[in-house]
Amino acid sequence: MRFRRIYWVTEQVDGQGQSEVTGVFTSIPDLIDIGLGVRDISEKQAAFRISLCELDSSGSPILTCESPSFDGFEEALQPIVASGEMSASEYASLTDALRAYRTALQ
Repeated sequence: MRFRRIYWVTEQVDGQGQSEVTGVFTSIPDLIDIGLGVRDISEKQAAFRISLCELDSSGSPILTCESPSFDGFEEALQPIVASGEMSASEYASLTDALRAYRTALQ
């Protein structure tokens, strides 16, 4: 089993910008299958936010993007893929899932 240095935090956001954490994931398949999108587990239903964080870091997330556009998400992940922390197939799976989610919102 591979030790991950990054993890994903998912949040749901209300109309005033207040958020609630709805999941923390180290597995991209779990993130895709369980964590993506606005779900009925929170009353905050206006938007979905995803952040990539570095383990044991008190700094800002590596990236944060919010629905419906997820601006800059794919580009921001390129250094993570280049470093080997995320495989090309994981990247493709996640970006495909976010594109599908974005399309479903339109």
